[in-house]
Amino acid sequence: MPNVVFVAPFLMDATLRFVDAAAQLPGVRLALVSQEPADKLPQALRRHVAAHAQVADGTSSTDILAGIRQLAPQLGSVDRVLGTLEQLQVQLAEVRTALGLPGMSVEAAQNFRDKSRMKTLLQAANLPCARHRLVAEVRAGLDFAATVGFPIVVKPPAGAGARNTFRVDALEALQRALEAMSLSPDSPTLLEEFITGQEHSFDSVFVRGQLVWYSVSRYFPTPLEVLHNPWIQWVVMLPREIDSPHYTDIRTAAARSLTVLGLETGLTHMEWFRRRDGSVAISEVAARPPGAQFTTLLSYAHDTDMYRAWAHLMVYDEFTPPARVYATGAAYLRGQGTGRVRAIHGLEQVQHEVGSLIVESKLPGPGQSPTGTYEGEGYLIVRHPETAVVEEALRRIVSVVRVELS
Repeated sequence: MPNVVFVAPFLMDATLRFVDAAAQLPGVRLALVSQEPADKLPQALRRHVAAHAQVADGTSSTDILAGIRQLAPQLGSVDRVLGTLEQLQVQLAEVRTALGLPGMSVEAAQNFRDKSRMKTLLQAANLPCARHRLVAEVRAGLDFAATVGFPIVVKPPAGAGARNTFRVDALEALQRALEAMSLSPDSPTLLEEFITGQEHSFDSVFVRGQLVWYSVSRYFPTPLEVLHNPWIQWVVMLPREIDSPHYTDIRTAAARSLTVLGLETGLTHMEWFRRRDGSVAISEVAARPPGAQFTTLLSYAHDTDMYRAWAHLMVYDEFTPPARVYATGAAYLRGQGTGRVRAIHGLEQVQHEVGSLIVESKLPGPGQSPTGTYEGEGYLIVRHPETAVVEEALRRIVSVVRVELS
C-alpha cells in the first residue's frame, strides 16, 4: 500500500480535483501538506485523507519536509510526493531528493521552471523556439530588441499562465517598461521575439523516458492577444483528429524537447505555434497537469477521468493511453466593461442553438469580481464526435454570450 503525500499550498477547487483523484486510488493512503487547515477540505474528501499537516509556507521545501515529518506518526514511511502547481515543481524535486524518493530530478525541474534556461537548452539541441534573452539591465534589453525587432514579449523567467506577461511594440515603450522593473542580476526579466501564427498546446505523457500519449489543442486567439484586448473571449478547442501527418512535426519536436529537458515520467503541457510558413515553434512547456479546465477537456475528449489517470501515473509510473472519441472545447466567458458582474446576456439563445452540446458550465455570478485573466469569469464546455460541430458551437457562444460588468 503506497503512502503518498500531496502538497497543496492552497485548497483551490482545481487542486482539490487532483487531490480527490489521488485519495481514491485503490490501495493508496494519501496525506496532505498545506498552508490551510484540514477543516477547509470538503467533508466527502476529508474521509479519504489519512493525515494532514499544516505548514507556514506550502511552497518552501524546508516547510514541506517539516510537514512530512509531522505526518510520520500517522502515515509511517513515504513512497511518493506529488503536487500540481507550476511554482512548486522545483521544491517537490528537492524534497524527493532529500527523502530519496523517485520522481523528477531537481535539475529537470529547474529546466522546466526557468524559461530562459529551457529555451537555451532547446536551442542548443536545434529545436525550434523563440529567440530570447534574460536581461538584468536596460541596455541589454534594448540591444536584444535591436537584434530581433518588434514586437517583443516581456515575461518573468519563472512565470505561469501568462501572468505578468505583455507585448511591447516600440523602443520607447520597452525602455519605460524595463526602467520600471528595477532590473538586477538577482531580478532579471525575460525578453522573447513575438511569434506570429496559430497557437496550440501539446499535452503529453512520458513513461520512463518514452512518449506514450499526447493531445493537441487549438487556441482562438492566443492568450496574449486576449490579455491585450479586454473585449475578447478566449476559446480552446481539442479536435478529434490528432494523428494526421499535419501534427507529425510537433509530435517529433515535442518528444525530443521533453527528452532534452530531462523528463522521465509525467504529464506535461506545452505551448507551441504553427508559423505562417507552416513551421512549428515551441513557446514553453510545464512539467505538470494543464490548468484552465484543460484536464477536464481532456477527460471529455477521451471519455475518461484524466485526473485519476494523472494520479495513477504519478504513483505507479503507469498510464493506459485512452482513445480520442470526441472533439471538445471551452468558451471562456469574460466580462465586458469595468466593475463587477452585473448580468449575462445571450444564454437563452445559446441554449436554444447549441444546448444539446454543452456538457459542463460555470456561469459568472452577480457581483463577482473579474479575474483579469484570459480564463475570464466562467466557461461553457461543449462536446461532439465531429470537430466542425464543436468549432461552430464555440464560435456561436463567444459571439452571442456577453458578460456585462458595471
